[in-house]
Amino acid sequence: MQQSSVLSEVCEEDIQDSQQMIWKVIHLKGLVPSSYQFIQNGLVSTYNQSDKTDYAYEMACSNIRYGKGVTQEVGLDCLNFKARNVCVMTDSKLAKMDPVRVALESLEQHKVPYQLYDKVRVEPSDQSFKNAVQFALDGNFDVFLAIGGGSVMDTCKAANLYSSNPSAEFLDYVNAPIGRGRPVTHTVKPLIAVSTTAGTGSETTGTAVFDFLALRSKTGISSRALRPTLGILDPLHLRTVPERVTAYTGIDVLCHAIESFTALPYYERQPRPDNPIARPAYQGSNPISDVWSRHALTITSKFLKRAVYNADDFEARSEMLLASCFAGIGFGNAGVHLCHGMSYPISGLVKTFTSKDYDLDHPMVPHGLSVIITAPAVFTFTASACPERHLEAATCLGADVRNVKREDAGKFLADVLRKIMLDIEVPNGLKELGYTSTDIPELVKGTLPQHRVTKLSPRPASEEDFAAMFESSLTVY
Repeated sequence: MQQSSVLSEVCEEDIQDSQQMIWKVIHLKGLVPSSYQFIQNGLVSTYNQSDKTDYAYEMACSNIRYGKGVTQEVGLDCLNFKARNVCVMTDSKLAKMDPVRVALESLEQHKVPYQLYDKVRVEPSDQSFKNAVQFALDGNFDVFLAIGGGSVMDTCKAANLYSSNPSAEFLDYVNAPIGRGRPVTHTVKPLIAVSTTAGTGSETTGTAVFDFLALRSKTGISSRALRPTLGILDPLHLRTVPERVTAYTGIDVLCHAIESFTALPYYERQPRPDNPIARPAYQGSNPISDVWSRHALTITSKFLKRAVYNADDFEARSEMLLASCFAGIGFGNAGVHLCHGMSYPISGLVKTFTSKDYDLDHPMVPHGLSVIITAPAVFTFTASACPERHLEAATCLGADVRNVKREDAGKFLADVLRKIMLDIEVPNGLKELGYTSTDIPELVKGTLPQHRVTKLSPRPASEEDFAAMFESSLTVY
């Protein structure tokens, strides 16, 4: 059979999307054509092997265990990993609370040796990462157990990564252009992540984010090798999470889901890797991530406000824990874009802002707050690239879009977000976080190196575009 006739037969029959096309072509006598057409999201596209853009995506996720009281199983999990010395990481506040107590009791019950590190910094920095790495190097651990929110889980990922390869320099794995962005080729130790908040989804992802003190901005490390071996979702841990922590971690779920759903499609991302190991963890929107992102948005729209204002609403807080995980699976593979890229300098350049319910000895803009504060401006800007996706996101959030014009998609979604932000009392823009127009050049400067996420915007953003979005975000309502 000639190549052209094979392709004609395949294309004319039952090809519905690019994945089916690639699957059939690869399996038809090993045929890999130089070019062919396929149907992607209802549009006919052409794939050429000479193209610089990618043609595939990979799905990676931690094993997830969900259940009321499931933290008590971690001792047995460590035994199953044949642990001889477990590194338990948490922060100083959580070290005195039930999630850590239950986990340590489980380790002791099953006679699993461990050492406790309770000095994780909320919103970690490169220095706090290095401190945790040194503890891990000194301890010679064979299993890691993180108990906490995103800060704890990300710190534990970094400690596992660098202690498993003591010869590595810190910037080796930090995302380019700030670091060298090298792929992780060595074997890391098993990591169990017990989530105590409903927001970051870090128990599902291979990303670790930190403040890079020299730049006064956030950056991160991204590799599938970093993702936890097992994520533990125990809704009992959410019963004591304060109101503002619930609000700002919950709003992070919202941004994770919308950003991943509206991200640049995977088949438009470039460069195409020469080796699959170089394919980034954040790959662009794709059909599998889309499923998780949509579902996370639907759940968040129903349960976020209830979870924030009713600590005893076990259903709402349990559902938000699942939404966080679902959004984590979505963005952990598709990626996020401008809201997160712009949030990093907002956090890093903080002056005096503090929030109720965050018992800290230093100023801090909570991560979810730093992300949502620019969201109305961001999605107003990006909507022209994929208005249907912005409208679908609004639909998932419960809005009626039947009479909304495509050209109004961004403004409409922005208004939907403003309503949610008002409902959970998000501060009115950057001014309430301590910023003025004079800070915008530094905020833009801190955003420009965030290529890991900003390059996934469906609409390319210039320095002037970032400045305009920050200006628009000085007040939100």
